[in-house]
Amino acid sequence: MKELYDKVSIECSRITTQAYSTSFSLGVLCLSKELRAPIYSIYGFVRFADEIVDSFHCYDKEALLEKFKSDTYCAIQDKISMNPILNSFQHTVNEYQIERELIDQFLKSMEMDLAQKKHDDLSFKAYIFGSAEVVGLMCLRVFVKGNTNLFEQLKPYAMRLGAAFQKINFLRDLNADVVGLGRVYFPGIDFTDFNERSKQRIEKEISEDFRQGYMGIRQLPKAACFGVYVAYVYYLALFRKIRNTPSRLVLKSRIRIRTREKALLLAYSFIRHQLKLL
Repeated sequence: MKELYDKVSIECSRITTQAYSTSFSLGVLCLSKELRAPIYSIYGFVRFADEIVDSFHCYDKEALLEKFKSDTYCAIQDKISMNPILNSFQHTVNEYQIERELIDQFLKSMEMDLAQKKHDDLSFKAYIFGSAEVVGLMCLRVFVKGNTNLFEQLKPYAMRLGAAFQKINFLRDLNADVVGLGRVYFPGIDFTDFNERSKQRIEKEISEDFRQGYMGIRQLPKAACFGVYVAYVYYLALFRKIRNTPSRLVLKSRIRIRTREKALLLAYSFIRHQLKLL
């Protein structure tokens, strides 16, 4: 039965999310139950596309990404795919009316990773929009459940929160990106002489993104609010840890939040949520 295949497809997206990101998985588990499957499906889709451009070094990345792109659009049009990740994603796209333009922009940013090693202000903004802000908007489509007015109201906040998360990922993964992949995302920063002044310039921008994003979290529907807040608290803790780490060490090692710390952050988030202190 198609229903069984769809169930298996969602399970594949869930397993993918849990395998690649324990922190994001934690946030998803804190959403209302009916929201979890579509958010798993979005994460599985963006994770696999990102994996192509970041990890498959012994393969033809351009061909793989083009095939993934083609298969994505066919899945959405046909409302089925024998790739279970794409099958679960197409279901979410069609059910929640996620715009084709958001998917286009995301895949365009993935294509940028194949060819572009450095960014200026314009290309950086375009990359952040496609790789992070549109993902926030895809999730927002799920959270508002067809409420167009609420979507438009929360749209700028979702974009800023997505941007904050992505920029923190860039800081966390500086060594892997700059040394391992030869990518320099932040424009105007000399990573051969990465210093505190450069680091603080980036952090100031992220702080403002966080401030705007938090304002949107407080306006989310109840079913989504706690889960998104948990992700926010986790990333805020990671950001604070990066801010307290000297620039030379940020460039050399990947900053992490330990499992015990994540458990404490979850407890803290739950208490604040229960006491309506968001």
